[in-house]
Amino acid sequence: MTNPSRVPVGINPSVPNAARMYDYYLGGKDNFAADREAAEKIMALGPSREICLANRRFLGRAVRSVANLGIDQFIDLGTGLPNQNNVHEVARTVHPEAHVLYVDYDPVVIVHGRALLAGTDANITMLDADVRDPGSILDAPETKRLIDFTRPVGVVFLGVLHCLTDREDPWDVVATFRDRLAPGSALVVSHLTDDAHPEVGEAAREVYDDVDAPLVHRSREQVTRMFDGFDLIEPGVTHVADWRPEEVWETELAGSEWWYVGVGLKP
Repeated sequence: MTNPSRVPVGINPSVPNAARMYDYYLGGKDNFAADREAAEKIMALGPSREICLANRRFLGRAVRSVANLGIDQFIDLGTGLPNQNNVHEVARTVHPEAHVLYVDYDPVVIVHGRALLAGTDANITMLDADVRDPGSILDAPETKRLIDFTRPVGVVFLGVLHCLTDREDPWDVVATFRDRLAPGSALVVSHLTDDAHPEVGEAAREVYDDVDAPLVHRSREQVTRMFDGFDLIEPGVTHVADWRPEEVWETELAGSEWWYVGVGLKP
C-alpha cells in the first residue's frame, strides 16, 4: 500500500479516491485505508473485484482489435493507476512503436504514471489534465507532439465517463474528441450501469457520496448515445463479458451486467 509519508502534495488520504479504489479492486497496493474501507463497502454489494478485472480484460481485447485495424496511436483518458495490460503494452504487441498519451488529473496517478508508464520512452507520455476539459487535452503541447490527428487515433474512455454528472455532459466531452479525429479513428467506452440492479446501484451511489468523484450509472441507451457519429463494430454495445470474449468462462461471468462496453469507428 502507499506509504503515508510519501503522499503527494494536495492529497488527503482520509478521503476515498475513485482511482485508488479501482486499484484496490484490481489487487493493487497504491491505496490508503479510506480507499480500502469504501471499496470493501462496494464489494459487499456484489462481485466488484471480478467485474473490474473483466473491465480490464475488455480493455485488452478492445485495444488489440483497434490496433489490428491499423491504428498505432492512442489516447487513454482517465488512465488510473498503472496495472497489467496497459494500453501501450497491448498496442505494442501489434505496433511495436505505438504512440500512447495517458491522461489523468489525480496527483497519485500522475506520479506513478510518469514513473511506470512514460519512463524514458519518447512515444509514451503522461499528461496532467481533466477529461471534463477536453480542449486542454487536445491542445496540450504534449498531445500535439505525440498524436497526429490527420491519421486515425484510438480514444479510450475506460470506466471514466460514469464519474461525470449529466451537467458535466459526458456526451459532449466524447463529441469534442470525435470532431477532432480523422476518419477511421476508434472510440472505446466502458461504463457502469445499474439497469439490472437499481436498488444495489442506489446503495453504491451512497458509498460514492463520500468519494472524490461521483458514480453515475447510465442505461444502455445513454451509453449508446456516446457513439453518435461513430459506426459501432460488432457486437455493438453489450455487457462486458459479451464483447468478443476470448475464453468460454467470460460469457458466464458473474456481474457482467454492471458494465456496458463498445467500440465504434468514425466513418
